[in-house]
Amino acid sequence: MSTDEAPEAKAGITAFALDDAVGVLDRRDLLGFSECWWNGRWYEPPVKPRDLAQMLQSSAHHGSAIRVKRNLLVKHFIPHRLLSRDEFARFALDFLVTGNAFLELVPNIAGRVAELKNSLAVNTRRGRDGQYWFVEKWSEAHPFAPGHIFHLLEHDPAQELYGRAEYLSAMQSLLLNESATLFRRRYYLNGAHAGFVFYVSEPSMSDHDIDEIREALRQAQGKGNFRNLFLHAPNGKKDGVQVIPISEVAAKDEFFNIKNVTRDDILAAHRVPPQLLGVIPQNNGGFGDVRTAADIFFVNEIEPLMMRLREVNDWLGRDVVRFTEHQPSGPALAA
Repeated sequence: MSTDEAPEAKAGITAFALDDAVGVLDRRDLLGFSECWWNGRWYEPPVKPRDLAQMLQSSAHHGSAIRVKRNLLVKHFIPHRLLSRDEFARFALDFLVTGNAFLELVPNIAGRVAELKNSLAVNTRRGRDGQYWFVEKWSEAHPFAPGHIFHLLEHDPAQELYGRAEYLSAMQSLLLNESATLFRRRYYLNGAHAGFVFYVSEPSMSDHDIDEIREALRQAQGKGNFRNLFLHAPNGKKDGVQVIPISEVAAKDEFFNIKNVTRDDILAAHRVPPQLLGVIPQNNGGFGDVRTAADIFFVNEIEPLMMRLREVNDWLGRDVVRFTEHQPSGPALAA
């Protein structure tokens, strides 16, 4: 077809719509039809434990809420000759982070119990007929002796093979909190601006002038942040050089609101009083007496965790997990 015969492009307005927001419930329905995948030797967990372990560092409130529970449990734990305080701390932390915790029974020469060792939840997998595996690499999987692994799991109504961490309902808020922090950090590293269009229509500027402007803008990032740019265009027009911002981040930034709202979601999922984590109140009234909050938190959260962790005693047939009594802080002193 020749150029003269080519159809002419029709001018007009093209309209399109962005997709609607997709609810999380829709995606969860799809996962509800799947089971823990059986690979021939063990079942794969429904949520990757290594991802949950990495999320522990994604938010200060998330990591602190988990560690304050772990610290209170370790504080009241009574060490046993079969289970040291260090192994118990690892065991409790795995349970709080992944919803699964594993203790390995290590026998002595006589076949009796020598000690209990924590098996990392990120690498321990469940097989069939009570078989468990320690998996670092597919080719280097180590099978545990049958009956030598105690598995404590946070019950999941969808399946009975692995536990699910109870804070997963706040996972989206947790990731949003991290994304807001990373965005703000990139925002400052980029020179405290979200980007703009530098539009030049000044006829008095040569290509050499344009190249110098381009190089000056490249150097205005990183260590060159907040550097001023001098531009001289004799007999130039008023609109010959325009800076068109892409978005007004300074006026519409919701960083603080996002951080506060997602923080509240995270603490609600963990059910930890904010004053125990060092959160600064935004109002004059504050959060109330910290000692009263600590006592209620211990009774409602730590004591049920102690009861769950004591399940290892029923499995082993002896009391290796024991705790000291909690001493209430008492009423606040008058100022």
